[in-house]
Amino acid sequence: MNPAAFRPPFLAVLFLLAAALRSLPLAGARLQVAMTVVRNASSVGAFCLDGSLPAYHLDRGFGAGAGNWLLQFEGGGWCNDVESCLERAKSRRGSTQLMNKWEDFNGILSNNASLNPDFYNWNRVKLRYCDGGSFGGDALFHNGTSPLYFKGQKIWESIILDLLPKGLGTANKALLSGCSAGGLATFLHCEDFTNYLPRNATVKCLSDAGFFLDLQDIGSTHTMRGFFKDLVALQGMNPNLNGNCTASSTLPDLCIFPQYALKYIATPFFILNSAYDVYQFHHGLVPPSADIHGRWKHCKMNPAACSKQQIEQLQGLRSSMLSALKLFYQYSSKGGMFINSCFAHCQSESQNTWFAKGSPTIDNKTIAGTVGDWYFNRRNIKEIDCAYPCDSTCHNLIP
Repeated sequence: MNPAAFRPPFLAVLFLLAAALRSLPLAGARLQVAMTVVRNASSVGAFCLDGSLPAYHLDRGFGAGAGNWLLQFEGGGWCNDVESCLERAKSRRGSTQLMNKWEDFNGILSNNASLNPDFYNWNRVKLRYCDGGSFGGDALFHNGTSPLYFKGQKIWESIILDLLPKGLGTANKALLSGCSAGGLATFLHCEDFTNYLPRNATVKCLSDAGFFLDLQDIGSTHTMRGFFKDLVALQGMNPNLNGNCTASSTLPDLCIFPQYALKYIATPFFILNSAYDVYQFHHGLVPPSADIHGRWKHCKMNPAACSKQQIEQLQGLRSSMLSALKLFYQYSSKGGMFINSCFAHCQSESQNTWFAKGSPTIDNKTIAGTVGDWYFNRRNIKEIDCAYPCDSTCHNLIP
């Protein structure tokens, strides 16, 4: 016999209320989410660099958000030659066996309404990054004893196939996002993501610090272009770049750069980036190979220590980004932008920069508020900050 049947009505109400409260996230509580290994990934040929199985972390949505999904690509650089990939395969960046089995969910992944007002109750997924190629490769390298699996494309497919029967296949709303190398993955997979979901679903994409530029460094060399061309060739990424871009380009491997592929993406897209992105500053504009005498050392560590000439070159970096985004800014009616003037790299996964007291703003709008307004069509937003050093709200994240 069910004891609940003998509870007085007010006790039954209290019992239900207590159960409901237990299911809600506590304010300020640290949210750690367990890893889910994709056990059948090998059936589609999906492996991390070292041959381990891919994985993700899923925190279930609740309430009004139970039918909505947010997928976040993890970032973490790339490997574009055999030597660096072999080293990466021995680390958490190339093997799920070496990763933490629990992940903190902060910022856009938080389940706290006061910290993530628009997406807190969605199903939130973090896709672990273990292929070194922004989830875009499909090749295999044999060196005799330790093969390298460049299977990022298959990893992406295996995780999606694992999530579809868990509710993604019937999603009402969905947002594909990512940070850094994961932000680049968002450009690579945005259109494909839409194809997996119901036709009546609202599907959009967000790249955080993933708008990597094809620019010349201070030594007039295309350092990032050379790096990415080697990456595309090694990992067999060309077939997985935007097909419309590669078909219309004389240099199809350059379609890995978002500035060339963006105009072929029809899915509504939001670009979150710093105009002085720290990674692009340190590796694209002033790579070590172009600063062998270390003249930029102090400037790299502290923008206030930059000379007038160095500031002018940094303003050139900003100008290059705005120029590459000009057509998107002018003609994309469904697109959104938040281009601030902070020395930062990735701002959606950190609570301090996503949504908190004192977090970065443009026109008094936080990053979280701007992304939410764009996603839910509350207003059409393309925010561009004034040039450094005008923004007093920045969290300059110089490493």
